[in-house]
Amino acid sequence: MKMASSLLLPLLLIFPFLLHPAHSKLTLDYYNKTCPKFAKIVQEVVVDKQLAIPTTAAGALRLFFHDCIVGGCDASLLITSNSFNTAERDHKLRLPGDAFDIVIRAKTKLELECPGIVSCSDILAEATRDLVSMVGGPYYTVLLGRRDSTESRATDVEGHIAKPDMTLTHIIDIFAEKGFNVQEMVALVGAHTIGFSHCSEFASRIFNFSKKQDHDPTMNPEYAKGLKKLCANYKTDTTIAAFNDPMTPGKFDNMYFQNLQRGVGLLASDQVMMFDPRTKPYVELYAANQTAFFEAFSRAMEKVSVHNVLTGNQGEVRKRCDAPNTLKTQ
Repeated sequence: MKMASSLLLPLLLIFPFLLHPAHSKLTLDYYNKTCPKFAKIVQEVVVDKQLAIPTTAAGALRLFFHDCIVGGCDASLLITSNSFNTAERDHKLRLPGDAFDIVIRAKTKLELECPGIVSCSDILAEATRDLVSMVGGPYYTVLLGRRDSTESRATDVEGHIAKPDMTLTHIIDIFAEKGFNVQEMVALVGAHTIGFSHCSEFASRIFNFSKKQDHDPTMNPEYAKGLKKLCANYKTDTTIAAFNDPMTPGKFDNMYFQNLQRGVGLLASDQVMMFDPRTKPYVELYAANQTAFFEAFSRAMEKVSVHNVLTGNQGEVRKRCDAPNTLKTQ
């Protein structure tokens, strides 16, 4: 017992959230004996997919965060709807198909290598970390041993996901309910350094903003002008989108925070962080110090990745990531 305690102490110092019973069942070497090629297979799939589709990293990061923040990291967001139920992924989230595809590809290969062993939630967590690192971001620790949920309901999503038109106080409250403080929230929102947003998500900032202002005055005028041109037909073509970070859109760095200082924040909920005294100090810190941003992002992602996980006999290890092993008809 003394030896076990001495081995556990360093982990608890690094991951204090492991004090939660479910978290304590996650380990770094969970698949070492049952599926030793787990990490290698996931990484191979990640590299192939990211090279083929450069927006995959941003899509997977968004998918992972949304899955974890709604009910926990249980891959419930991967389940498809059926005639008996509307699943989470169909709750107007506009989630990218490439993010789902990378998990499906990895799962297919892992089922051939070690059938019935690796959960879809672990694949998503591992793949997301690998993708973030591949596009220049930090390589943070991913504990393993999650189990998959057996259900997914669209009705569970509302109120858990922050939206661009929400007030900053509302967004801070949403994160606080999940156990994340303001600094962790700012670091996590820094994920917007990659990816894109559809015009409908920021149109109110660039078209008829007010009776006196055509566009949001906190925006750089030239930036607003360019977005207007890009989104001119967004009502007829809903697929039109802009990069969240127009300077280094494919690189995970701290340019996003520097953009906020220049009035080049795409979403209103992002730009306001530059002016609110609760968030401004962290925006300025991360804009000036990429290392500080990476360290804060890593700690926050490690915390997100164990949010309300299923372990032990909870849930299941799905045979297919898009459907529970047993279909529920009600």
